[in-house]
Order: sequence, then C-alpha cells, then structure tokens
Amino acid sequence: MPMNKNPALLPSVLLLAAAMAASRLPALADHAPRAVLPDAVVDLRAMEGVARVNAQWRYSDTKILEIDHRSVGPDLKASGPKNRTFDFTPDARGTDFDDSGWEVIPADSLEKRRANGRLCLNWYRINVTIPEKVAGFDPRGATAVFEIVVDDYAEVWVNGKAPFVLGQNGGTVAAGWNAPNRVVLTRNARPGEKFQIAVLGINGPLSTHPDTYIWVRSATLDFYAPGKLSKAREVKIEVDRKVSALDDILPVNARLEKLADGFAFTEGPVWVAGDPLTPIWGEGARPVRRSFGEGGGAGEGEMVNAGYLLFSDPNNNVIYRLTPDGDVSVHMTKSGYTGENIGEYHQPGSNGLTLDEQGRLTICQHGNRRVVRIEKNGITTVLADRFEGKRLNSPNDLVYRSDGTLFFTDPPFGLPKFAADPRRQQPHFGVYSVKDGTVRLVSTDFTGPNGLAFSPDEKFLYVGNWDERKKVVCRYPVNAGGTLGKGELFFDRTGAPGEDAIDGIKVDQHGNVYVSGPGGLWILDANGKHLGTLRGPEHPHNMAWGDADGRALYLAAQTGIYRIRLNVAGAGAFPKPPAMSKN
Repeated sequence: MPMNKNPALLPSVLLLAAAMAASRLPALADHAPRAVLPDAVVDLRAMEGVARVNAQWRYSDTKILEIDHRSVGPDLKASGPKNRTFDFTPDARGTDFDDSGWEVIPADSLEKRRANGRLCLNWYRINVTIPEKVAGFDPRGATAVFEIVVDDYAEVWVNGKAPFVLGQNGGTVAAGWNAPNRVVLTRNARPGEKFQIAVLGINGPLSTHPDTYIWVRSATLDFYAPGKLSKAREVKIEVDRKVSALDDILPVNARLEKLADGFAFTEGPVWVAGDPLTPIWGEGARPVRRSFGEGGGAGEGEMVNAGYLLFSDPNNNVIYRLTPDGDVSVHMTKSGYTGENIGEYHQPGSNGLTLDEQGRLTICQHGNRRVVRIEKNGITTVLADRFEGKRLNSPNDLVYRSDGTLFFTDPPFGLPKFAADPRRQQPHFGVYSVKDGTVRLVSTDFTGPNGLAFSPDEKFLYVGNWDERKKVVCRYPVNAGGTLGKGELFFDRTGAPGEDAIDGIKVDQHGNVYVSGPGGLWILDANGKHLGTLRGPEHPHNMAWGDADGRALYLAAQTGIYRIRLNVAGAGAFPKPPAMSKN
C-alpha cells in the first residue's frame, strides 16, 4: 500500500490517507476506448465492398410468440411452475442455420428502415472471406475487426459464437444506443478465411414504445497491422542481480511493459484464463496464436476469450478487467462497500482477488469486512465475516489450497482509522482459514498480515507482514484440517529504508518466492536466498501469474498495471479455469 500501515504512526498515516482521498476523482480511471485509424477498410454497405469479401447480405424479420415456459425455481433456473412467456423466431445464431430462403438485400440498401416498429427485432446475416488484398494492404497476419452500428441496438454472433463476460459493454452484446459493436474476428488473418456473421437488430429505446424502425448506420471490416492496436508500451526496468541463478528466471532481453494507468491504487490481481473450447479461426484457416486484447476491452469483443486480468482499485471501490494488450473495462462496481458512510473510508473497496477450483471469483472486501464468493449465477456467498461472533477487521489477501481450503489475512488497513478504529472488534490481526464452512484462526503472529502464497507442493504457506518495525515473511507448515504448524522466519528486511514493508507474495513452479518489499520486487529461492530485485517506474504491491503459459507476471503497481515475461511459470492450486460467464 502507498500509505504507511503501521498503527503506531497513525497521525502521519491519516495525513497521507487524506491526501489519497482527495485524489479519488472519477477521472482517474476514465479509460474511454481510443480511436485508431485502420490500415484498410472494407465498406460492407457498398456493393464493391461486399464483392471484395465475396459476400452478400441476407435479411429476415422476426416474430414474437407467446410460449409455454416455467417460472424461476429454487436453483434460479427455469425449473419452477409452468407459466407463459414470450420468445421470438427465427433463431439464426448458429452456423448450421439455413438462411437460403431469406431475402437477399443489396449492400447499399442497409439504410432502409426494416422490421415492423415498436417492439421488434430482425436479423442480418453475411458470410465474409478475407481477401488477398485490400487496396494496397496485405491482410496476412493482421487483426480483422467487424464493426456495425445498428439503429438502435445489436448483438453479434460470429461462426455461431458470442462469448459474454460479466460487465461487458459492446463487442458481441449491445454497446449502447446507436453505438458501434466491434468484434475481433481474428488477430492473424489469412486470405481465404471465412466468417459467418449474424446480427440481431433491436428497436429502441424500449421504454419509449418507439415509432421508429431498425436500420444499419454503418458496417465495415477493419484491418490493422500486427501490434497496431496494442496499448502495451515498454518502460524502464532496473535489475539488481545478486547471483547468476537469477538468469534462470529472468530472460536476457527481459522487458517490462506498462499496460494501463490512471488508477488511484491497484491491488489484488488475478488471472482468468480463456476458454480453449471456443475457436477463433475461420473455415479452412489454421489456429490463431494470439487472440486477445488489442482494442478488445470496453468497446470490442473477441471470438475467443484468451484470458484477462481482474484487479482491484480499493480506493475507488471498483474491480477492473484488463486484456493482455491493455484495454480496461469495469468488471464490478461497489466491489467492497455500499454503506452510507463510505466517505469516511480511504480504501472501502475490494482488495485481494482469487479463483476457486470452479473459477468462481473470491473477493476480500474492505468496507464490508468480509470474504465473499461470486457464484456463476451472480449470487454472492459470504465465506467469512466473523470469528467467534465478532466482525473481521478488513480482509486483505487470500489464496486457495488444492483441497479447497481458503486462507486469508485480516489486518486493520481497510478500517477508516486503522487499528485505532472504534468499530474494530477483533483483538488481533489474524491469518484465517475457511474449510467446510468453518472459519479458523490459524495465526496471530503479525501486526499487519498481508500477502500470502503456497509453496508448489503446498507443504508451506508464506505470509508477509506490513509493519515498518517488522518487515518480514514467515513460512508455516500446513496441516490437515486447515491449520498451520509453528512458523519460521523466511525473509527479513526490517532494516531496509523507506515506509514500504511486505505486501504481495507469489511463488513460481520451481519454488522461488516473489515478494513485494522495500524498494522493489524481491526474488528469493526456496531457501530464502536473495537472487535479485526488480524495480520499475512504480512500486509493485501485488502480483498475479498470467497468459496462456503462466509465464507472465502481472504487477499491480500503485497507479498502473505492468507485465514482465519470465522463463518459469507460476505455481497455483488449481488449473486455470475457463473464463467466468453469467449462466
């Protein structure tokens, strides 16, 4: 944390916190999609454009039907009593849908008002083929983006797929009233690739009972040279190499990239893996290696979700989603607190994030003083909010063991007045476990328990302490039943200058330990030997392993998110699960 969390230095802490609170302006995290000029464009509303991609538009109205259905049941699905509701036909999402009987409409007629007005929907379908050339541009290896603006809303299916992500705005789902839907078809285009695109048009705004109709304002296929849409930029990294063993971890040409900035404070990152079952390639094309992120955040969709980073901004009470090329969108607002007195809090939002074996997001909530899990149906399950009848302080960081046991730390740093806060109920700053619904206190050894991580074999748990007077990492043997054995000192930087103590901790598959400590990111071997320290433009307070191979270390560093690729992959309790989606 950028503020000093030592309870003994409360006055200076509050001054720093007040300064931070004053800087919590909404504009700090305003990540509007930037416009990037394509290298080539095919106008799909022009006859020569559709000819360029060997395509034609087909059209159908829809019919709204009253049908038999079921009310919501105890499982929150359609398993309750029989009822009557409404649906529409045809369902033209799939690649196997036969649209040969539909009306063929000229590309230059897309501005024609269609459907029947008021509450109405319609379908536009087109099959496009990547051409050999677009003007003088060779599309080989390029990113191809389908963009359409439907008056008023649209949903887009490509090759029968439309991946949805919680909090998504645009892409395959409605982007807004008369707003563009942008869907990345491929990031490695090959002439001859074919994509079947189905667009559901929706009249609106629905609440106005519109006397308008549905039409297409714009439809294009945009091509971008490789890397052109990426927001990642290389920044300076300082490597303090202590022993040659660091070379086994850090590539010779190691690059630190800044992916996003402008946040009040970044914390608690976790990588959400993509769904390997969702293809991104067109007919007759080879698989695409890179399928993420270039421009794919708030305004674009992907035909495969190759993974993304979730991270907290506890000062602004938000969880953000970040693609590996730097596009940011809001994943969850009010991520840690919704109390009326939120103005008293310096960090009311979520902090540590992790995933369980089912890929369910588990959250440390500062202001709500609890650990929760978000179920696949959107319901929030409270895993821990009290111990022995007393409220927790402000859960900070957390990690799952492969048997499903959850461990978390509970310092006072999320309380408005920290350790001196009159709302504090716990007599200690503990480390806890949750197993089979039971919350257990497993350590009271720390004044500021913070980051924690398991060794690759899960025999040991590392726990860091944020206290300027005791900047240490301790290692504990892990017992059956969710308890810990006697701990031992693993790493001590108490004498290091500066206010930073120990924050986030991560471990790689070889057992090396990565510690956010005074002056940078400390890399230690499994015996605690200091291999080297990495320093970038901002101090990293927490980390997450990511990318498809697990060899990228994402750094939550004060106001920004950074990434460095390493030679070794990260350790973790669970296999990387499919991306979370709303069921």
